Amino acid sequence: MSLAETLVPAAPADAMEKVRAALAAKPDGVIEAVAREHGVSTLAVLEATPDEQRLYIAAERFEALWQELSSWGTVLFIVHTPDIVLECEGSLPVGSFGHGYYNIHGDSPIGGHIKAGNCKAIYLVDRAFHGRRSCSVQFFNGAGEAMFKVFARRDEARELLPDQLERFEALQRSFA
Repeated sequence: MSLAETLVPAAPADAMEKVRAALAAKPDGVIEAVAREHGVSTLAVLEATPDEQRLYIAAERFEALWQELSSWGTVLFIVHTPDIVLECEGSLPVGSFGHGYYNIHGDSPIGGHIKAGNCKAIYLVDRAFHGRRSCSVQFFNGAGEAMFKVFARRDEARELLPDQLERFEALQRSFA
């Protein structure tokens, strides 16, 4: 049983066959778009990608992982819902728990209050996106939907920043 199936009811087998076919046809497509097209969770689609493209991290590691990500400098923070893909570049402020939230405030455009207790899974995702390698840390809720994602940034030539790529690959090694 996949993690997605432990969080939400299993997607119908025929839907998952169509998901796998869609990923085979366009392996660098948008995971959320595939999920919505086939009526399954974003996490179910992510788990249908090849194993080497994703690495599971237990949600209990939320704070430790956030603390690590806060040392990366300016990252790309994305919230992707059916209505908006919000992209914000900034550093992740060090946070703290209080009043049921993980509170992040600092000298960054990224700030607010995260219901960290709703995070049920975290994945390191290393896959192509529109033909280029993309590295992200994705946080999922109990419905199998991405709460938010933190991406390694790119330089002017659209290449991943070497220091952030090195940190991402170090995370992969440490959680493998």
